[in-house]
Amino acid sequence: MDQDSPVLFSRRGALAIATLNLPKALNALNLQMIDLLSSQLDAWAKDDEIAAVWIDGSGDKALCAGGDVVALYQQSAAYGETPDYRYTTDFFSHEYRLDYKIHTYAKPIVVWGGGIVMGGGIGIMAGASHRIVTETTRMAMPEITIGLLPDVGGSWFLNRMPGRLGLFLGLTGAQFNGADALFAGMADRIIAQDQREPVLQSLGALEFVQDNAINHQLVGDCLKGLELSPLQRPDSQLREHYDQIQQLTNFSTLPEVCAAISAYLGVDKWLQRAAATLVGGSPLTPWIVWEQLRRARHLSLADVFRMELTLAVNLCASGHFKEGVRALLVDKDRTPKWQPGTLEEITPQQVADCFESPWVGGHPLADL
Repeated sequence: MDQDSPVLFSRRGALAIATLNLPKALNALNLQMIDLLSSQLDAWAKDDEIAAVWIDGSGDKALCAGGDVVALYQQSAAYGETPDYRYTTDFFSHEYRLDYKIHTYAKPIVVWGGGIVMGGGIGIMAGASHRIVTETTRMAMPEITIGLLPDVGGSWFLNRMPGRLGLFLGLTGAQFNGADALFAGMADRIIAQDQREPVLQSLGALEFVQDNAINHQLVGDCLKGLELSPLQRPDSQLREHYDQIQQLTNFSTLPEVCAAISAYLGVDKWLQRAAATLVGGSPLTPWIVWEQLRRARHLSLADVFRMELTLAVNLCASGHFKEGVRALLVDKDRTPKWQPGTLEEITPQQVADCFESPWVGGHPLADL
């Protein structure tokens, strides 16, 4: 195998292994990685010698820190007067097909989510049947900082968190740990970071059968026996702040919710950071988050990904995305000059336009 490949594939008995392999970039997803992983999952689905799949990231720092937004920026910055949606359509449609495939995969998929798991990394992890976090896990959907949206199925999984945690996390991009992920329904097991190799050995030694349902049980029981005890786990910020988050989001309009979060004056550093991210973030993204969660409440998983593709491609063509990436990742001055600059200046029509298909003809994910 080419060790320079951005995704490495191997096997341990009936366990197939995929390792995202761009550790210097925190395994951030590019189009090549997405296509390699997607086609390999297709092959493993048809291979009777493969009973389960393991996905992890090279190194200990990250499963995946997100998508390659600089490449998206470079493509979208060249749009000019007549937007060319081809690259962004290809990137997001391939990424969302991969995420949908993981959600609907018949064989067990185990994802090791140690270290940073953000944006596109959550997309890979969210749909897996067995999602492992560790004491080093740091998760977030921080798209508000670059004028995008919590995508990769965010409309699906944020809506399924307890109370209004999903709304809060989508609006603030707040980071959460492994214990938080368990509380929010984003992970299934928490296992010590230094136990990755023993976990792989245990899974590779399982006596799998030709029945997916039984194999799911075998994997689940194996992982359950390797979990950290409650006393060994980090404290859950989401559990600790649950009631306060409910209060801060207990309003019928978005401006009221944003005003309440932004006005937080307490001493808690986690809530302070969440409020500051909302205040400094794109004023367009909160409107998108509010509306995507409202529209997605009763959508199918496939319809969620179709809606998010429309949003992602439209938002990449927006000045907010270009300015957000410029300030954070290109010029790195961290002082975005959003236009329009405030929540109140965003018009309902501007929000509605983001949900309108930019393609002439059929939707690229019509066949999901």
